[in-house]
Amino acid sequence: MADIIDLIAQDSKAADISSEIKDNLYAKAAEKIEALRSGVGNAMFNEPQVEDEVEDEVETETENELETETETPEEEE
Repeated sequence: MADIIDLIAQDSKAADISSEIKDNLYAKAAEKIEALRSGVGNAMFNEPQVEDEVEDEVETETENELETETETPEEEE
């Protein structure tokens, strides 16, 4: 942050000031991402397999819908 203030005080080029601001923002963002990465990874990959149950329910519902659709035209004839 002090570097940015020094660049402004020294009347440096706008491109240099902008570049320094971007570098500082990217560095702060990278620190926050690294801090959160392990927690998110653990949350995503260490949980019990809940998604399998949801997929099984969807497959069962789809099979039931297909059976209903096949039965409907026979009843109409």
